[in-house]
Amino acid sequence: MPTLVKALKTKEFRKRFLFTVFVVAVVRLGCQLPIPGIDSAQISAYLQDALGDSFSLMNSFTGGSFLSMSVFALNVTPYITASIIMQLLTIAIPALEEMHRDGEDGRKKMNKITRYMTVGLALIESGSMAYAFAKNGTLGADYNALSIITMIVALTCGAVLVMWLGERITESGIGNGISIILLINIISRMPNDFYTLYEQFMKGKQIGPALIAGVIIVGVVVFTTVFVIILSDAERHIPIQYSKKVQGRKMIGGQTSHIPLKVNTAGVIPIIFASSILQFPLIIQQLFNYQNNGVIGKILVSLSSSQWFNVEHPVRSLGLLVYIVLVILFAYFYTSITFNPIEVSNNMKKQGGFIPGIRPGKPTQEYLNRLLNYIIFIGAAGLVIVAVIPFFFNGVFSANVSFGGTSLIIVVGVILETKKQIESQVLVRKYTGFLND
Repeated sequence: MPTLVKALKTKEFRKRFLFTVFVVAVVRLGCQLPIPGIDSAQISAYLQDALGDSFSLMNSFTGGSFLSMSVFALNVTPYITASIIMQLLTIAIPALEEMHRDGEDGRKKMNKITRYMTVGLALIESGSMAYAFAKNGTLGADYNALSIITMIVALTCGAVLVMWLGERITESGIGNGISIILLINIISRMPNDFYTLYEQFMKGKQIGPALIAGVIIVGVVVFTTVFVIILSDAERHIPIQYSKKVQGRKMIGGQTSHIPLKVNTAGVIPIIFASSILQFPLIIQQLFNYQNNGVIGKILVSLSSSQWFNVEHPVRSLGLLVYIVLVILFAYFYTSITFNPIEVSNNMKKQGGFIPGIRPGKPTQEYLNRLLNYIIFIGAAGLVIVAVIPFFFNGVFSANVSFGGTSLIIVVGVILETKKQIESQVLVRKYTGFLND
């Protein structure tokens, strides 16, 4: 807060801040606009009844607009998916990897590809939903081709407009446009979730049990938030010593530096991947009314997070083990494609740097690999703890809310990153004023 107050004292930042507030207000307004010619209330009732908690993550990311099936129902999700796909393709396709290394020009080209991919994903997602709603009768008995086309166009244009607004915040606002919109969407659902918890555990109860329930709720939220902050900020610093060398008549080098390795290197990506994989079969099953009471049906039930920690059906918690394994695997996978020990070791060797006590070359690579595997496991274990806490209280106490471990990690991460950007803008402004004086 002091950083924001200090930044607001400058006229330029005030303009950027007010512009960001205006754009966010436009996004929230779009989240309330219904799709023309579509009975959004009927679709919302169907989604709530059919999908249950399967849409909770999606609904949290879209600020409730997915459940209400508004114009901005897809919101930032196609862009986030496209960005993740581009990161993965950058490692697999040499041309994209070379483009990624081309600096600002390469970044612009990759952003352009990401935009086109966002449009394509929005078309696929909106078309699939329109077809599923038409097939199961949710669009009504009098629907026609125009109704389906209207829904596809509205959802696709809404997703593209949100992407464009996010880019405007990045360029003309306080930065981190898409992340800011995602942050506001998640926060907008929290008051409703807290009121739901109040009605479920405190309203109408005696003052003693109500007070205990309130303390437990606040305690769990505070503990989880603090844990997420520690997990997001935790780093392991690897010391680097640069050897001295003679250049001309001067002796240069001999400096000491470090490589900061974040404990939660992969961020929230492993949880998003694991949740998406487990939720996808459930969403397809419900949207297309596929029912199976055999082995496949039992497997699908165990994939639903609402069935985990169910004391009456403990076998259904086997899906939780699959979820934990997926989170750990994706943590290792995503980190392996974003941090290359071989490349880091070679760059250190070229610059005359080495880790004290470790020989340059292959020994350095092996040391980095061992250290990275250890750090990734700690980070993945932390992610699992944060993600499982809401599942536990949902399964044991039926405390179902849209914000969970995933949402809190995103909220904390975006706030910390935005705070750093504001501090850098204040620092630049301070130096600029000093030079102008």
